[in-house]
Amino acid sequence: MYHTFIFDLDGTIIDSETIGLEALQAALKEIGINKTLEELRFSIGIPGLRTLEILEIGDIPTALHSWLEKQKPFMENVPIFPGITEVLEQLPNLAIVTSQNRKELQAGFKKLRIAPYFKTVVCADDTEKHKPNPDPLLFALQLLKIKKHEAIYIGDSIYDMRCAKAAGVEFGVAAWGLTSTSKFIEADYIFETPNDILRLKADNTPTSYII
Repeated sequence: MYHTFIFDLDGTIIDSETIGLEALQAALKEIGINKTLEELRFSIGIPGLRTLEILEIGDIPTALHSWLEKQKPFMENVPIFPGITEVLEQLPNLAIVTSQNRKELQAGFKKLRIAPYFKTVVCADDTEKHKPNPDPLLFALQLLKIKKHEAIYIGDSIYDMRCAKAAGVEFGVAAWGLTSTSKFIEADYIFETPNDILRLKADNTPTSYII
């Protein structure tokens, strides 16, 4: 049982992955690079800057700006996965560890009504190293002033799982946005629906939010 629940954002809380991939695809096309969505799927779960480095983009700042601008109109109305809000209302000590940077986050998440549920949000620009490195998750634990065994990290990518394992934090797969969980053999839990998370809430842990 856990007193703190830390979530990934994209593909876990919000259904934004296709939006991000299509925006990246369009931004690359503008500079003469044609990639299929499947070829760009490696980018899910890692910071945008790292994605563009892997793609060996010459002018990374311009490409990143174009990517964010193409994504922004859709992120303002990005859908939350069904059942997530109801579960967040019942969980204590919530946080987010995301590969989005602050600028990306402000394009959509801040406009969602779920933002007040979270005590802290750790973005890619909050730590020098990023997922799958454990530093972002360890930084979240530090901000929350809790021990590793008191928390669980919930995400939808291999990078999330490796980050949790490296940090010594147990990991649960957000399976509701996935077609397969076969690659998550090291996960501690597989959650088919958000509601499955509630069984891991520690007894006598109050929740109180003002929305």
